[in-house]
Amino acid sequence: PIYFNFDKSNIREDAKYELENIVTVMRNHPEMVIKIESHTDSRGSNNYNRSLSDRRAKSTRDYLYTRGIEENRIESAIGFGEDNLLNKCNDANRYKCTAKEHQLNRRSYFYIVNGTEKVKVEGQ
Repeated sequence: PIYFNFDKSNIREDAKYELENIVTVMRNHPEMVIKIESHTDSRGSNNYNRSLSDRRAKSTRDYLYTRGIEENRIESAIGFGEDNLLNKCNDANRYKCTAKEHQLNRRSYFYIVNGTEKVKVEGQ
């Protein structure tokens, strides 16, 4: 995954480094098609978080486009808001969680949806 700052959808410097691994793999495997799913922490309303996660997904997708990945190689870029939290930091616990715990939920994931070869991404 790549991670986002609170209430932001811009690509952080550490995320650019990770995204370059995705770019390299996709360049080395021209048949590969991916989808992007983005998420938020539980702070903010459900509607706002859905919108924010959608901006994160589109920002992630657009970064890959700027690096030369063709549009037809990204099947979708969808935000899921706070629907898929990775920990107990839900609406009931949002004020009890640490910043580090919330950070785990502010992410974009990448899924390979087409490509027959097994691929190992550096660092994974």
